[in-house]
Amino acid sequence: MNSLLFFEWIAAIRFLREGRMQTLFIISGVAIGVGVIVFMSALLSGLQANLFYRLLSSQPHIVLERPKQVVTPLHKAGPGQQLLAAIQTPQQRVSSVDQWQKVRDQMRLRKDILAVSPTVTGPAFAVKGSSNQAISLTGIDIDQYIKIVPLHEKMVAGTYRVTNNDIIIGTQLAEDMGMQLYDKLRVTTAGGANRTLTIVGIFDFGNRSANQRTTFVLLSTAQNLLNLAGAVTSIDITVADPYAAETIAQSIASETGLNALSWIASNSQFFQGMNAQSMSSMLIRLFVGLSVAAGIASVLVVSVVQRQKDIGILRAMGGSRGQVMRVFLIQGAVVGLLGSLLGSFFGFLLLTAWRFGARNPDGTSMFEIVLDPKLFLFAALIATFTGLVAAVTPAIRAARLDPVVAIRG
Repeated sequence: MNSLLFFEWIAAIRFLREGRMQTLFIISGVAIGVGVIVFMSALLSGLQANLFYRLLSSQPHIVLERPKQVVTPLHKAGPGQQLLAAIQTPQQRVSSVDQWQKVRDQMRLRKDILAVSPTVTGPAFAVKGSSNQAISLTGIDIDQYIKIVPLHEKMVAGTYRVTNNDIIIGTQLAEDMGMQLYDKLRVTTAGGANRTLTIVGIFDFGNRSANQRTTFVLLSTAQNLLNLAGAVTSIDITVADPYAAETIAQSIASETGLNALSWIASNSQFFQGMNAQSMSSMLIRLFVGLSVAAGIASVLVVSVVQRQKDIGILRAMGGSRGQVMRVFLIQGAVVGLLGSLLGSFFGFLLLTAWRFGARNPDGTSMFEIVLDPKLFLFAALIATFTGLVAAVTPAIRAARLDPVVAIRG
């Protein structure tokens, strides 16, 4: 059996060598297709990983808040009656989470949660001289919050460590109000509280709105300014699996009765865009793979026609239909394998060129592309399998040739 298989390999390699130009062209075609697939796959993975990192590194995976205030009508319309009174949703005020310490401790016991941080958030005004600007005042526990949002990685000046008299602001707010490190900034709230704070840090979240409105102070400072002594307005959470955030949020909401908003729900349009991008990329790769398969099949069909006499002689010498089929299946697999190896190298060159050529104005890379060996292995297996499948029809056609008719030509 081994000798027969060895014979089929010899015949397959001989057919490929005799049609050198055809073999070279089809291997080149497979290589280009595999190179494009490898390049697009790695590029898309790097792009999406970068976008997800930028998005997730500036917000919690899940935010727990007190349920929104609603109004229940005192009277309901009976049969044939119409309720004329209009029901208006009350204005939402800054409200605290009931028994937030108990909720925090419950969340820390869950195995699917990595970090929990209590937060106080409310509206305020930043005042400097005669100018003022609306801001979102966020009080945080620094040691816990940096496990949720890596604030230390976002700093462009100063420090993220604050005291009761310090504040961290965004780059856009600093630019709009002409402020620098260690300048004094007066913060006032709607309740009449005000405090003069020192700017000890300036951050950049890569988002103009966040850089313009978001400010950070100590938890106790925000509690005093917003008249929420000892209370928090939300609990921020980081989960082990970010893509399971919505499922975990629903579980937490059922367990605590709080409003649990996941990053998936709050960024639904972003998710839809990523899904559309992934779908379009998958379709492109699919059509590239189909074109590669069609090229291999067409070349092998031509090879069957050109080698009718050789096939007839093989059959006349006792070769079975199975052996003839395996000869052409081996050709398809070899073409796919060689093309995938060459294409993987081609894709590697394209990715290397991209890593060195695509740069930001400051010289840093646009985003990191990881050259995963599994991607090249997967591409080689797929291309080999594609070549094997593409060779099925030509192999069946060759096996069905009548030896006498084939020899006569």
